[in-house]
Amino acid sequence: SVIGFPLGATTTDIKIAETEFCLDNGADEIDMVINIGEAKQGNWIYVENEIRALSNLCHEKGAILKVIFETCYLDQLEIISACKASIKGGGDYVKTSTGFGEGGATIDDVKLMAATVGGDCKVKASGGIRDKDAALAMIDAGASRIGTSSGIIIVSE
Repeated sequence: SVIGFPLGATTTDIKIAETEFCLDNGADEIDMVINIGEAKQGNWIYVENEIRALSNLCHEKGAILKVIFETCYLDQLEIISACKASIKGGGDYVKTSTGFGEGGATIDDVKLMAATVGGDCKVKASGGIRDKDAALAMIDAGASRIGTSSGIIIVSE
């Protein structure tokens, strides 16, 4: 389930309540959107603390937490900072996008995310991946998961 969709602008308390509801109703993976406004202001302590609150909740229930950045709104230094906040906060995955923003996964963003997180968490490329070649390129760039609405097409190819 996605928490804080689409721009992560809800408060941490609301995100905690959303996460608790989803976990109590069977979710075993939570995709939280970081607060883009706080990220753009460079408030990485806020972002890290919010990730930690949700990761603690998820991990207590045996669920995983994927942290969505919406990379189309962030520059390279912000993506690096978001990766570091995700690691420090206990995220299991860093994820490029929700599909709501004006751009999805790019090879450069996935490479940057994978290089930054190393083995501390995994990378999910999501958004704009519509064929086998694009999916394989994202995997080659460091993604361990692909988010797409074109799964049948990709598998068929």
